[in-house]
Amino acid sequence: MQIPVNKFKQALIDRQVQIGLWVGLADPYAAEALAGTGFDWLLIDGEHAPNDVRQILAQLQAVAPYPTHPVVRPVIGDVPLIKQILDVGAQTILVPVVETAEQAAQMVAATRYPPNGIRGVGSALARSSRWNQVDGYLHKADEQMCVLVQVETRLGLENLEAITAVEGVDGVFFGPADLSASLGYLGQPGHPDVQRVLIDSISRVRAAGKAPGILSADPVLAQQYLDAGALFIAVGVDTTMLVRSARALSDSFKKPQGGGSSSAPAGASGSVY
Repeated sequence: MQIPVNKFKQALIDRQVQIGLWVGLADPYAAEALAGTGFDWLLIDGEHAPNDVRQILAQLQAVAPYPTHPVVRPVIGDVPLIKQILDVGAQTILVPVVETAEQAAQMVAATRYPPNGIRGVGSALARSSRWNQVDGYLHKADEQMCVLVQVETRLGLENLEAITAVEGVDGVFFGPADLSASLGYLGQPGHPDVQRVLIDSISRVRAAGKAPGILSADPVLAQQYLDAGALFIAVGVDTTMLVRSARALSDSFKKPQGGGSSSAPAGASGSVY
């Protein structure tokens, strides 16, 4: 049995844009339904969605037959947790709140076996090696690992050049919601000052030879990020899509009395979600 090739990583190396969707419903049935909708990648969120390792495993299994790549975001860059996520089969991780080159280097090390890193060796118990049925898994796994680090604070921005210079960091993802808060614009990711920082940062990552990424459900902003050089971008969030669609359907049959306007949230311009 051969190791699965990380086509998402290869696409970033080839500078091919990858369009993704945030998956926060924490359910394998929902993840599988979304896996067939045409997105290049799906982000299985363990930071803000109620996903533990078993739920992440179930969603990885659910999307495996489909032509989309699962990216897993742990709740934080914890080395033992990353080991578990890799062992259940993730090949690409998105690590939140990376602020220094030292943190970035540790995240890379967590995805590599010794002597190149510190990943624990337990492949006989792991889905990642298909329980030791993948030929030469221990010697081939490192090459298929893709490490994306999330810069979402002022300190992370100050250290952006050092973070992008870390060998093994494949991409830098910008979190507009947290970054805007860190810059003093809580709840205003579309603020012009925040947008200037994001566009500039995307260009800096691209110039450093790494892949910049971001999340935006605003199609205008999403296109601006693509024009600036973003290579992987999530353009929607499943929870938001479900709730807004359901609210719109409900409101279409339960219009306010007296000719008033609907109170359905339309989503402010510049919204991340």
